[in-house]
Amino acid sequence: MKPAKFDYVRADNVDDACTLLTEYGDDARILAGGQSLLPMLNMRLAQPRVLVDISQTAALNFIRVEDESLCIGASVTQASLEWRDHLATELPLVSQAFPHISHFPIRNRGTVCGSIAHADPSAELPLCLLALGGDIVLRSKSGARRVSADDFFLGTLRTAREADEFIEAVRYPLAKPNQRFAFEEFSMHHGDYAIVAVAAVADEAGLRIAVGGVADRPASQYWRSVSGNNIGTLLHDFSASLDAQEDQHATAQYRRHLVRALGKIAIAKVLR
Repeated sequence: MKPAKFDYVRADNVDDACTLLTEYGDDARILAGGQSLLPMLNMRLAQPRVLVDISQTAALNFIRVEDESLCIGASVTQASLEWRDHLATELPLVSQAFPHISHFPIRNRGTVCGSIAHADPSAELPLCLLALGGDIVLRSKSGARRVSADDFFLGTLRTAREADEFIEAVRYPLAKPNQRFAFEEFSMHHGDYAIVAVAAVADEAGLRIAVGGVADRPASQYWRSVSGNNIGTLLHDFSASLDAQEDQHATAQYRRHLVRALGKIAIAKVLR
């Protein structure tokens, strides 16, 4: 299938992109890497009147440390972040997740912000952003605002972004010296979307676990006291609270089982 007709505009700067989004609203789509958007266009799941290409917008091509977070601009590819020097010490959780994210040709074109904007509940980068307590910088003609990952993801392919906004950057909090991280995933084949993925972050104060691929959005839970004696009970209660989805790949019951199984592995790693 071929996409419906649309106009194509390359935005040379952020103001141009904001002006076009103000003019077209829901009839516009931002194009950065296109690895999620182009298949949706071909299947006519998305039929915008105009594509606003920000892939060559120099002002959006940055990775920098700001306020104890790694701030990643909208045109930065996943491969650029994956091969960043010291990523394993800056964002150990994201570094552990990257081998599970699709395949190199996709990461070479797809953008970090594009994955966040697409909001697939099985995607690894949104899951890591939620687990780390990161946030999203949304830009419109009236200015910028930040939205926490907890508030940004509303459901499958649905976010808190308004029609005249685009994701200017995402902010992943840098690892602290006392933190420990683990990422586990189960999928049908290497590079497939996760049937269930689990991210764990622990420090002296407690442990936060986040899961993707289970419900219509990534979900997380924070525990102040975790030990070998109560891990099973905590994971059982957490998995039971999730609105697990059922499809051709797995039943809701099996997804809850995977939360418990992968959760035990991830928690054991961070508690070590």
